[in-house]
Amino acid sequence: MKRIFPYFLVIFCSFILFSCDDEPKTKPISEVKAKKKPPILKEFGFSLNDYKVVKDTIRLGDSFGGIMDSNGVSRGKVFQISEQIKDIFNPARIVAGRAYTILKSKDTSETVQAFIYQQDKINYTVIDLQDSVVVRKDKKPVTIKRKTASGVITSSLSAAMDNEGLSILLADKIADIYQWKIDFFKIQGDQFKLIYNEKYIDDTIYAGLANIEAAVLTHYDNPYYAFQFGKDSLSGFPKFYDEEAQSLQSFFLKAPLKFTRISSRYTKRRFHPVQKRWKAHKGTDYAAPTGTPIWTTADGVVIRSSYTRGNGNYVKVRHNDKYTTQYLHMTKRNVKVGQRVKQGDIIGFVGSTGLATGPHVCYRFWVYGKQVDPYKQNLPSSEPLKETMKPEFYKTIEPLKKELDDLKFKKI
Repeated sequence: MKRIFPYFLVIFCSFILFSCDDEPKTKPISEVKAKKKPPILKEFGFSLNDYKVVKDTIRLGDSFGGIMDSNGVSRGKVFQISEQIKDIFNPARIVAGRAYTILKSKDTSETVQAFIYQQDKINYTVIDLQDSVVVRKDKKPVTIKRKTASGVITSSLSAAMDNEGLSILLADKIADIYQWKIDFFKIQGDQFKLIYNEKYIDDTIYAGLANIEAAVLTHYDNPYYAFQFGKDSLSGFPKFYDEEAQSLQSFFLKAPLKFTRISSRYTKRRFHPVQKRWKAHKGTDYAAPTGTPIWTTADGVVIRSSYTRGNGNYVKVRHNDKYTTQYLHMTKRNVKVGQRVKQGDIIGFVGSTGLATGPHVCYRFWVYGKQVDPYKQNLPSSEPLKETMKPEFYKTIEPLKKELDDLKFKKI
């Protein structure tokens, strides 16, 4: 009896223990967490969850037919599609580097339902093959964010933008706006303030610069304001004026090429690196990589496009009866004699032909047939804003100028 008692004690205690456990072994079904459904992904007007999605980038040598063929679309079908959509979208003109998306059915056949070609981050073309062949062009939703910035230029404009975490596109645009007023080869220590707008896809993905509303660049302690107001009737590009309604566009550009350095200035006495003797250098040399585009600094007519032993490949442009410019040592000329050119047109490319020790363009400038230093000329400006438009202009820029003036420069 004494041996049996311990067993009864164990059974009794176990009964008490389990009877006190009020928690059920399994949770009610209502408490079991349901499996989370994947988020619904929408793009290009489709619910991507309904398809097998193939995203890729067009490579050199790719063709629309080749891409479709590799995804199971017969050549005959590709030809039929191309014929039906060619008036809206030419598949033969797809460009390497552009993104594309293919939507396939989720069944075992994986039939192509749509082909989407992205011209850029915003614009795209959809070729919908689900019922009949339908092509449409569309844009991703874009929001505009207004921003301000300021900074100090210690080495170059692009470096200053980069130091402030700003887009290089801003540097390009500022250079375009001020190229007639500011010598960008002498801007160290200058300061800038900007009011600008950027484009964003779905409010998060940066899609580029929308426009610059206003800017001020302090150069040699002088503030140069720029306010966008209206557009050029011919080009459609925005026009910029200073605070006195004077156009920032001059008759001449400051330089015949972009973002480089002056390797030799106009001087009456320079030791020639090839001829090894002292002589006048009646031009301004801009060192730049071979192939850099060279543009005409003003509208005019090409009066020379030729080659000589000293000049190499060169182009000469007459702008009017007073001004003429010349561009030397090109690797290749891009215009012919008699051709009319507009300010900024590419007339050739940087090289080292003729008497040159390295790739550069020698820019020469004539006033009434006499060679002069273009940086010492009081060059003509374009027409100011019309008097009838000035009241509206001043009203528009007043709050912008105050906003710029209230922005603080960062300490040097």
